[in-house]
This record gives sequence, structure tokens and C-alpha cells, in this order.
Amino acid sequence: MYVSHLALNDYRSYREQVVELPASVVVLVGQNGRGKTNLVEALAYLSTFSSHRVSSSSALVRVAKEGEEQPGGAVVRARVQEAGRSSLLELEIARGRANRGRLNKSNVAPRELLGRLRTVVFAPEDLELLRGDPSTRRRFLDEIVTKLRPHFLGVRQDFDRVLRQRGATLKQLGRSGRGLSPEDESILEVWDRQLAELSATIVVHRQAVVAALQPLVTEAYNEITTGDRHARISYRSHLAGRGSGVGSTTGEEEDQNSSGGTENPLSAGIEVVGGRIEGDAEAQIAALTEDYVFALRQIRDKELRRGVNLEGAHRDDLLVILDGLPVKGYASHGELWSSALMLRLAELQLLRLDDDYPVLILDDVFAELDTSRRRGLLEQMAKVEQVIVTVAVEGDIPDNLSAHKIRVFRDEEGFSQTEVITESAGDTEVGEEGVEGRE
Repeated sequence: MYVSHLALNDYRSYREQVVELPASVVVLVGQNGRGKTNLVEALAYLSTFSSHRVSSSSALVRVAKEGEEQPGGAVVRARVQEAGRSSLLELEIARGRANRGRLNKSNVAPRELLGRLRTVVFAPEDLELLRGDPSTRRRFLDEIVTKLRPHFLGVRQDFDRVLRQRGATLKQLGRSGRGLSPEDESILEVWDRQLAELSATIVVHRQAVVAALQPLVTEAYNEITTGDRHARISYRSHLAGRGSGVGSTTGEEEDQNSSGGTENPLSAGIEVVGGRIEGDAEAQIAALTEDYVFALRQIRDKELRRGVNLEGAHRDDLLVILDGLPVKGYASHGELWSSALMLRLAELQLLRLDDDYPVLILDDVFAELDTSRRRGLLEQMAKVEQVIVTVAVEGDIPDNLSAHKIRVFRDEEGFSQTEVITESAGDTEVGEEGVEGRE
């Protein structure tokens, strides 16, 4: 899989730009603040509908200059080549209204675009996967599930909605200062059931991803380091820590250095095979739903006093462990970088459909890698059809890396522009069916 053309309209620092990209290593060269990361962010957003830099999509729309009318939205178009097929994906990121999608020039629901372009992004922000809050690691797992099963995005959105509305209900009832009426109990039971079902669905899918990632994580860490340390990951269920009967912990898997919860056995109902989720998790989800419902009943009074959701998929975490110790709080800066890279390379292998790899995006990472880790990363890059790299200076590019180089700069008006510096020997002819500008 590769992207042959990318077109941006009113996206961040770009007013209007079309970039041709070969099926090879592409290096975007430019000083900081010129627009390199904006380009790769646009590709990643088209893949997952999320940015590795900001949480709100409104930040992706170009801010108008003084005296200029503010754009109503940004447009990202990409022509994706996969297995001899060509697809034109278009997403309009609108301010104050729902996004709009087009596939091969036909209007579609934006969700129809999910899965059409698969990307894996390794960026400096990935250090937060190891040292940040559990929400960052949960998001990492949830985005992988969405890439494997696009309709999972709807599950995530429903879960966020239920969390907000159930939380508001808990606050309202808790502040009333009176006991719960039968009607109140009925309302909470409805919310409990929805939260339980959505949590169970999310957790079962996360566990399947963790099960598939585990051997890939160990392999990836050995490939980019000297291989003298053992890396592993494990899913920590907050629900299991309540003694609900959901799973158990073996002596080897116990991690006393992590707070709360218990490591949960990995999913058996579904599994990731050849870049796809296979199997039937209905029975597993149903059983886990009942465990959540039971747990929510047990903590009802505590939730009402505090006015927050104290149980659910939003309380879980992903443990990343080196030689039996959690990376968070114990690893050096270099080990954090290696571990973050390890997770992304494991994701790359997991999302591979047969021999078709996702587009690999490396945002300003070579400057932070030592010689051995660079060598290990280059070996992994050689397997991928298209790799897009950003660097601030050409000196950060490894000497033995043959690449198609594009300079990113600002024009006199302050808008980002691109120009080809060097065409690599691997450039691919893409014909005349590029991507059109704004219609």
C-alpha cells in the first residue's frame, strides 16, 4: 500500500498543495515550523480520524490571516494504491458541523473511508505512551482496533457519550441529597447496562490486540536493540482487580509496581490473524457485561457520592515491561525511545495484510536514535512499500538511506509549499489520475 498523491486545502499551514509521492522512502526536509509534520498528520488523520498532536479537529483548519475570510473547513484528499487498485479518498474537516467524506468522487459517510488507508505513525509524542497517563495507552490500543475493524469507532464514540451522560446523572442524583426513587434506580440500571456492554466490547477487542502484539513486541525490541533485555506487554483490567471473577493473575505475570487492577488473561473469543480480526466474541462479551453490571451495583453508593464513573473500560491500562519492571518510572530516556519504537514496529507487523504493509510515517525521530537503533529501524523500513520520514536537516538522514527528498518551506505569504530535491531510483509512475484541487 502507498499514497501516490496527497492534496491539501486550508489544512493547517497549507492553503492549497498537491504532492506526488513514490512507492519508496520519502524524506520531507525542512526547518521546524515549515509544515513537514502537517503533511504526515493529514495522512494519519485520513487513516484514523484522529491526530497524534491535538484532540480537536478544529485545530486542523487553517487560521485565516488578518483581513482574510476564515475557511469553513479543511479538505484532505489522497489517492491510495493497493494490490493493483486505486482509490481516491476525500475528507472535509468542517468547523461547527459534521465532517463529510467522498470515495472515488461519490459522497459517503466519513466512516466508509476508515480502513481504506492504513498508517502507522512514530513521532516524538509517542514517548507519552510510556510516561503518560493510562488514557494514552488505551487510545493506542483502541486506534489499532479501529484500523482492524473500522466500525469499532462507533463503539468508542458511543462509550464516550455514555460516560458523559451517566456521569452527569450520577452528579445530579448524588447532589439531590435524597435517597434513590424506583424511577432513579431504573434510570441508573439502563445506564449501567449500556456502560457494561460497551466496556465489555472494548475490553475484549483490546485484549485480542494485546495477545497478538505480545510476540511482535518482544521480536521488535530485539531487532532494534542488542537483544539482551526481555520486553513484554500486558493488559491490566481494573475490573479484574475487584475480584469479580474476570480472569486471574499468575505469579510470573504479577506486577506489584503498577497501581490498581490485575493483569487479565488474553482474549480467546477473537484473535488477530493476517491483519484481520477473526472469531466470535459474543459469548465472551455477554459474560463480561454481566461482570460489569454486578460491579457497578456494588459501587453504586460510592459513585453517587463522588459523581463519577468508577468502573469501566476507561479505568484499564496497558503495561509495558522490560526485564520484569514497568518502563514507566524505571526506564532511561533511551529505553523510552526504544520502547515507543518497539510498540509502533509491532503495530506495523500486526496491521500487515498478507505482505501488504501500512504506510509507515516517521516524524522527526532519527535525530534521537543512536547508530544501532537507526540500523534496526532501517532494516524494518526495507520491508515496507512506502515510508515517509520528516527531518529538520538533511544531516539527520542516515547516509545509507536512498530516498526521494522533498523540501518543505514557507512562501512569501507564509503558506507551506513543497518542491522535489532528489528523486529516488524507486520512484513509481502513477499515471495521470492524481488528485484534483478544490472543486
